[in-house]
Parts: sequence; C-alpha cells; structure tokens
Amino acid sequence: MKKRKLSVLLTAAIMASTLAGCQTAAKGTAVQQSNGKDIVKALLPPVSASYQDKLVEYAKEFNEANPEMELQITTASWEDITQKLDVQVNAGSPPDIAFIGSNGVTKYLDTEMLVDISQYADKEMIEDYNADIINYFKNGDGLYGFPAYVEVQAIGGNKAMLEEAGIDWKGIQENGWTYDEFREAVKKGVVKDGDSYSRYGFVFACSGVAAKDYFSIFVKNAGMPSAFNKDLKYTYTSSQLVPFLKDIRALIDDGSMPKELSSVDAGKRWNMFLTGQTMITGKGLSVFEKSATDNNKKLAAKDGSAVEGSQEVEYIVLPVPTFQGNIQQAQGAVDGYVCFRGKDEPSPEHLKNVAKAAYFLASGKRAAETCQELYISPICKSGEEAFAALPPMEGKNENNTKAVKNLATQVAEARPDIPADLGAKAIKIEEEVILPKFQGLLAGEITPEEMHEAIKKAAVEAFGEEGCVMD
Repeated sequence: MKKRKLSVLLTAAIMASTLAGCQTAAKGTAVQQSNGKDIVKALLPPVSASYQDKLVEYAKEFNEANPEMELQITTASWEDITQKLDVQVNAGSPPDIAFIGSNGVTKYLDTEMLVDISQYADKEMIEDYNADIINYFKNGDGLYGFPAYVEVQAIGGNKAMLEEAGIDWKGIQENGWTYDEFREAVKKGVVKDGDSYSRYGFVFACSGVAAKDYFSIFVKNAGMPSAFNKDLKYTYTSSQLVPFLKDIRALIDDGSMPKELSSVDAGKRWNMFLTGQTMITGKGLSVFEKSATDNNKKLAAKDGSAVEGSQEVEYIVLPVPTFQGNIQQAQGAVDGYVCFRGKDEPSPEHLKNVAKAAYFLASGKRAAETCQELYISPICKSGEEAFAALPPMEGKNENNTKAVKNLATQVAEARPDIPADLGAKAIKIEEEVILPKFQGLLAGEITPEEMHEAIKKAAVEAFGEEGCVMD
C-alpha cells in the first residue's frame, strides 16, 4: 500500500470558510457550521494506492448528495494514524469516523467513545454485508462500524525460484502444506557460499510491531485461531504454544531465514524479494502481485524508478503452513470504518449522519475501486455491483485469484462474544509481553519455554488461572 508522510486536510469546500464557521457543540447537539451544516469528520490512511487521491472526489460526491451535511477528511500515513487517533481519543475529541482494523474494536470500546451504530444505521446498510463479515465489527450486541474489505494475510513466493526448487506451488495453493513440508521447501531456496548467504528460503518482516504479524498469522494454524477459546479462556498459555515457537525458531537455526530477522522491516523484506534475496516472503498480500508486476514493467522500460538491483518476479500467493496436525485457519485482516463520539454527548441526528457517512465510504463505488486496487473482491452487495462495472484488471494471475478466494473461506471466524475488557487485556499482553518476547526469541536471546512462561505469568495476573488454558 502506498504510504504518505504528510497529513493533508481534504474537504469539498474551501477550508478557510469551513474552519471559520465551526462552533462548539452543546451537550446533545450536533456539531454545526454557521451555515447550519452538520460536520462529520473522518481520519483515514492510504487504504490503497490512489485512495487518498480520490478522497476529494468522494467527499464532494457525499456533500452534494447530502447538502445538510459536510464530510471533512483528514489523512495520515499508516505509520502515524494509530498514534494520531490515540492522541485524539485520549483528549476526548476523536474524529467521528476512523479507519482501523477490526481487532481494535475492543481497545477503543474500553475508552467508552465508540458508538453502537446499530440503532442509527438503516437496516439496508447493515444488510448490504454478509453477517459473517460484519460480525468483525460487533462486540456483544453492538455494531461499531462497517467493514471495508477482507484482506487475507498469507505468504508469497517467487514463481521461478519455486519451480527451480521443485515446489508444486499450484498444489500448495489448492491443498495447503504442513510445517514439515514448508521447512524442507524453504531449505531448497537457500543459496550460500560458506557462511555468506546470497539468498534465503524465507524472510518475514519482523522489525518493531511487524513481528506481531508473524506471530498472529502463523499461530492461527497451530490450533489457536484466537487469544480466547469458546469458553473465553486465554489460549496462549496452552502447552501447544511451545512446540509452535520451537518450529518458528528452527527456521532460523536451519539457515533458511536470516539470523538478523528481528531487524528486517517491511521495506527491506520486499526489497529482498524483488532483488532475488529470498524465495518466499511474508507477510503476503494480494496486492503484492500488482506491486511486483509494476516493477517488472519499469524494468522492461528501463525506468530508473524500478527498485535498484531488482529482477523480473512473478508473485505467487501461498498459504501459511499448518502446525502439529491442525487445520488451516487463515488470517483475515478485516479493516473498516468505526464511529466515535467525544466527551460531549452528540445528538441522535448527528450519529445518524455519522453512520450514513461511514457506510458511504465503505460501500458502492468506493468499496469497488479500493478492492480492485488491492486485488481483492468487495464484501458488500453494492460494492460487488460497482466492481462488475469497472474495467477488468489486466494480466491478473488467475491461480492467485483462486488461491485468495480459497483462503478467504478459511478465515478464522469473528469473535464478537469476547467481552471488551478481556479483549483489551489480551491486547495489552500482546503489546507488552508477546511482541518483545517474540522478538527476543527470533534474536536468539530467549528460549521458547522462557517466552511461554512469560506469557503464562502475565495471563494469570490478568485473567487468573481459571481464565487461562492450563493444559
């Protein structure tokens, strides 16, 4: 996804007059301009390559269709958006709408600033989505936003290298593979001279918070699709975690992954993939096929903006291997538009307008154009209809398309049954214990057993022994 470092305030009107007309809202009233329009503010990242470029058009379209309202959009980079949102939430003045991952719902519920839009959104808006998908933005009986897409997070391979190593990637796309099969396959991708590596079998971005992706995507296939089981017991205290962690560490010890993995960020691992320094990369997204194809075109045209030292690459979508005889449960990143309120109580009319604006951004042409750029299919009926009217994507690998659709049917189910307080505690353990300990494991600083014990200690303190899986 394209990232922008500058935040730009976008509106369909001239900002000077917009800001001059803003008033402070009294309790129970909508925020208005002097011209009587209800202002709805949104904070949005670069969801797809040209998404932020299209926001002026989207805001103008919404404002013209709803003259009593004005949609104002602030943009932020992926690196900055969470911090910006957290600062605003902590100050008691969040935007009306923000784009977040569905796993953040419990985090913000804990602030009591998320809005249950089930009573403000029209029935037709909610029914535009498959129930299994919209459940990702539910907690208990409340609905807190609209999903934009389901992005399967997997891994991806270099087609030529896979075939050179004798790896049946088509069969793997259809039937998956076990950890043992994966481990042997990535060994075949290694090229080295003595202790000097020119190519690794597998590289996953693990610098900073990216390590959280490696853990969460892979652990789902180790029989732990969620931090809580259906009895609401915390699962990462299970003894199953230890052999999983040993398997993860073994890939480094085999020499199939770099020893300095914990310092490899997303940009470096993609550079390594395009320059032929790894056979398989992670995490893998559908849109990486397009990114590789675009770079190939630049190479063919001798365009200086092609990645330095890169070579022609055909990106192949691959599933994450399964561990210890468990089934495939793919990681589905279900991101979307959630609705907030500030310290002052907004009016029901304002909240209806917020729900309307959130649905507008998540549906129809907006959903279709975004999903096409991400090389995925829309998840709402209005988006599917608009998608069908768009020009088809040229040169799309149909094997990848089928693989992603197959993985989408195996995405771990939504868990709206997990209470917000438990979810918030699990996120705290993830950020304060799992992430640093996992990076320590990858760096060879701690053992799998030591990481497991640290998680158990934190979990028992948070949930009590009776709230943890203690097998």
